[in-house]
Amino acid sequence: MASKLEFVEYAADQMGAAGEITYRKMFGEYGIYCDGKIFGVICEDQLFVKITEGGRKLWPDLEEGSPYHGAKPHFLIEELEDRERLAELVQVTCRELPMPKPKKKKGAADGTKGAK
Repeated sequence: MASKLEFVEYAADQMGAAGEITYRKMFGEYGIYCDGKIFGVICEDQLFVKITEGGRKLWPDLEEGSPYHGAKPHFLIEELEDRERLAELVQVTCRELPMPKPKKKKGAADGTKGAK
């Protein structure tokens, strides 16, 4: 069962104080980003956030689960009503995650495209 867009929009709105929250459809579900950095996924109308040391300290009683078969464990966030705590979790998590690697331009894998 794929996630409903209404749930994705609700979850994104609930953590909006963390930064610019965006989402992108991926494999029938959604990747969720804060200021351009992916920090979790929404699968089957459930929010999963990547596990970090800071997240574990902030919210030590969070359940863990895999968003899909073969995925690394993530925190399963079942309580979306506490907007401040949720936004803080997103901020703490994103501080520990690396910036996304810049995407290579198509056809420029060797850096010689267009060179004379």
